Amino acid sequence: MHKVKVEQHTFTGGMWFVAWLFTIGYLQLTAGKAILAIILWPYYLGAHFSPLLVS
Repeated sequence: MHKVKVEQHTFTGGMWFVAWLFTIGYLQLTAGKAILAIILWPYYLGAHFSPLLVS
């Protein structure tokens, strides 16, 4: 039998989402731009920071 370790990152994910929505509201984006921001920002952040994670 293998033990399975379950980690929950609910607080971190929730804070990320709240900060994301705050940024969209602060920039006063229209609905179309806000939807594009929700879809595209994670891609661009991942593309920008992925070279830092590769050893």
